[in-house]
Amino acid sequence: MPLKTGANGGGDYDSQDEASTELLEKLKHLDRRVDAAEGGGTGGLCGRRSSCWQSMRWKSALNHIGLLVSLSIYCGVGGLIFRHLERPAEVQRLTHLKDVVKTHRERFMSTILNNTEVNNLNELLSFELAKYEAAVQLAAEGGLLIVADRDFPEPYERWSILQAVFFSSTVLTTIGYGNIVPVTTGGRVFCICFALIGIPFTLTVIADWGRLFATAVSVFGKHMPTKPKFTNFIGKTWFYAILAVGFLGVYLAAGAGLLLLWEDDWTFFDGFYFCFITMTTIGFGDLVPKKPNYMLLCTLYILIGLALTSTIIELVRRQYATSWAKLQELSGPMAETLRRLGETAGTGLDYAALQKVLTVSMPKWNSKKNDHSPDIAALEAITNAILKEVKEAQNNKPKVLQIVIYESSV
Repeated sequence: MPLKTGANGGGDYDSQDEASTELLEKLKHLDRRVDAAEGGGTGGLCGRRSSCWQSMRWKSALNHIGLLVSLSIYCGVGGLIFRHLERPAEVQRLTHLKDVVKTHRERFMSTILNNTEVNNLNELLSFELAKYEAAVQLAAEGGLLIVADRDFPEPYERWSILQAVFFSSTVLTTIGYGNIVPVTTGGRVFCICFALIGIPFTLTVIADWGRLFATAVSVFGKHMPTKPKFTNFIGKTWFYAILAVGFLGVYLAAGAGLLLLWEDDWTFFDGFYFCFITMTTIGFGDLVPKKPNYMLLCTLYILIGLALTSTIIELVRRQYATSWAKLQELSGPMAETLRRLGETAGTGLDYAALQKVLTVSMPKWNSKKNDHSPDIAALEAITNAILKEVKEAQNNKPKVLQIVIYESSV
């Protein structure tokens, strides 16, 4: 009986074991399906993320390029409108100057050839010569070449298509050389409207490309294989700023070299001076390119150069922000000691100036303040010693104050 019961019990156990095994197999199969689904979902998610990242990069690049292309189109359309408004008035003005010069020239020659009165000849010649000289001066200032055999030609067309586009770029960038200006009422009204819309647009484009160049300089600095040793002393931000300034100098030198190929009467320094005055938007107008063949290239060069200049401004702004953050960290007992030093001295010692000097002179510390607490404590001890000497000097010699600042290698 027990054996039979055991046999029945063993049969029950075997059937339950088979059911459990079958259930375990089903669970394993379900786990494999879940894992495969999760793996596929993760792969799909990663693929979607990668594709989204690529699309975002393309979208960002197209935004930068689109802004520059839009500004170029706006500048070109503005140049065509300026030419349409100003060229007829320019032709009429030059024609009038030619007629005036020819008239006074003929009168002067007629006075010499046809006058037979000897007594009044000198006075007549002086009178007609003065008129002719004034007419010649106006014609030369108006843009005519004083060559009678060639009928007083125009050396170059001021309001050509390329010159007009270059003029519109100087309006948008607020350089304003002043070599050509609108003289008609319609041209001046259009210049006002064109500048009101175009200058903010241009500043937006320049700022956008300036941030792009600043980011490129920062990325280049981070991925440099070997950095100069002096970067540990001046900091990364100043290193980036110096790097950008050096690249701007190379860019100005390259522009000066190109101008030497196109402007025959310019020296290298003239070209470098023109590029610097242009990139800083000073625009004196004493040196302006006159060859119309490369005006579009010069316009593009100016736009890129202004973006580089804004890069330097951005990097310097970042350095100012970093310095200000470090200045704010100068608080607690150290700042209080400096305030007491400024109040106790009483001889015109500027606390803010001394604080700035100490901030710049002190070595650069990281965000981990605990590692540099001995250094700060040493500086505070030095400042307390200075304060003590100031008090002693005031008690002993009220009219003589001597401050000795010891600079350590902390």
